[in-house]
Amino acid sequence: MAPHSKLSSSHRVAVVGGGLLGLTLALRLRGEGGPDAPAVTVYEAAPDLGGLASAWRIGGRAQGAADVPVAGQPGDVSTDETVWDRFYHVILLSDLNVRRLLDDLGLADRLRWNTTRTGFFTDGRLVSMSNSLEFLRFPPLGLVDKLRLGGTIFHASRLKDWRRLEGIAVTDWLRRLSGRHTFEKIWLPLLRAKLGENYVNANAAFIWATISRMYAARRSGLKTEMFGYVDGGYATILAALGEALRARGVEVICNAAVARIEPGEKGSTIVLADGTHRDFDATVMALPASLVPGLCPGLALEERQRLSAITYHGIVCASVLLKRPLGGYYVTNITDEGLPYTAVIEMTALVDRERFGGHTLAYLPRYLTQIDPFWELTDAEVEVRFRAGLARMYPHLRPDDIVAFQVARARNVMALPTLNYSTTLMPAVETSRRGLFLVSSAQIPDGTLNVNETIGLAERAVPKILAFLAGQPGGIPLQPVGRQPGGKQ
Repeated sequence: MAPHSKLSSSHRVAVVGGGLLGLTLALRLRGEGGPDAPAVTVYEAAPDLGGLASAWRIGGRAQGAADVPVAGQPGDVSTDETVWDRFYHVILLSDLNVRRLLDDLGLADRLRWNTTRTGFFTDGRLVSMSNSLEFLRFPPLGLVDKLRLGGTIFHASRLKDWRRLEGIAVTDWLRRLSGRHTFEKIWLPLLRAKLGENYVNANAAFIWATISRMYAARRSGLKTEMFGYVDGGYATILAALGEALRARGVEVICNAAVARIEPGEKGSTIVLADGTHRDFDATVMALPASLVPGLCPGLALEERQRLSAITYHGIVCASVLLKRPLGGYYVTNITDEGLPYTAVIEMTALVDRERFGGHTLAYLPRYLTQIDPFWELTDAEVEVRFRAGLARMYPHLRPDDIVAFQVARARNVMALPTLNYSTTLMPAVETSRRGLFLVSSAQIPDGTLNVNETIGLAERAVPKILAFLAGQPGGIPLQPVGRQPGGKQ
């Protein structure tokens, strides 16, 4: 990116949120860190960086993410513990934003690719549906249903204009294309798996984006799934990203919960929960959009109402370390009713089990609305229910095969793509307050939430923020503001 001639290190930018979105913003805003680059500070409320991409220690002491250093280095682990992603992630061949970032961080040689299989738990048994022949043999559907399902996927993979799908309910679109039986047997469980009961309000562009992304994961010819990961997981990526930020002079402050972002004389004033504050020429919120009205006084009324109307859904996700494999599928979709989680992600169907001391690592996700009573369950109660589900799906599994079981929760994972979302609710990058910007996954109208989309959001927003700074006559001078988090003065 070419530098803006009127920019300098006297221009000061705050990035609120140290997830992968905020860290990518900071990296791209700072550029190579020369004299024409703005000074950038990242505020993160948690003790570690990464947000939904953060790593944690599974097994052993089981202290969670705080047990992993901020940079994401895994440190020493025993044979019954591992450090890996808190929530499951995968890289696709088509994830060009991720692959470009990995190349910039010097991690391209750490990227590993493997073919994987997809399974279904349907009618009380595991069934593979990983290639065309298995699709034709898939027992829950008759020939006509299979033809309609295949036609729906092919049709969606060829569509380019997602905007006209925004005005159609996803349930109506899928029933029309696939038929009632296929919708009830295949699509409805998959919608619930990704959106919980929020699926009833989603538009058809959501499933189009999901189909398009997964279709791109398949190689031409055999059409087998080709998924990737970075050796060491996102702990490796976050460690490299942290090093790159430090090398370019980005200030990163963890354990720094932002209480308010107030209008300042030239920009905004960041006020932390401990009362310390600092002024910035530009402030970028890399946060869920629904949190913004409570943080930012002075926004226009219509803007506050629009942001508050965005519906988020969350996830309760268990990481399970096991002595033996489960079904051998990277993803096992669940069409039977009554199971407490909505899919099984067997990470060691992609990553060699030796990376986990010979153990199997599986994720059990359950996506929830904000008012779902499942949020009120303790981790122990979640474990009891999920263990019962595993026993039902995998009769060969013994209770002592489970080495570790840990539960992660995230309330604001993804903004629900409701009808005509891009024109009725999607927030702009520039807010109604001068110098205050919002970069959020709520600005993805034509895709699904994943790391590739997140990085793309950050990179598209950076030119707007730099252009704003270039129009400012001079940056806010650095002033002592009392004690800063982490002992900084």
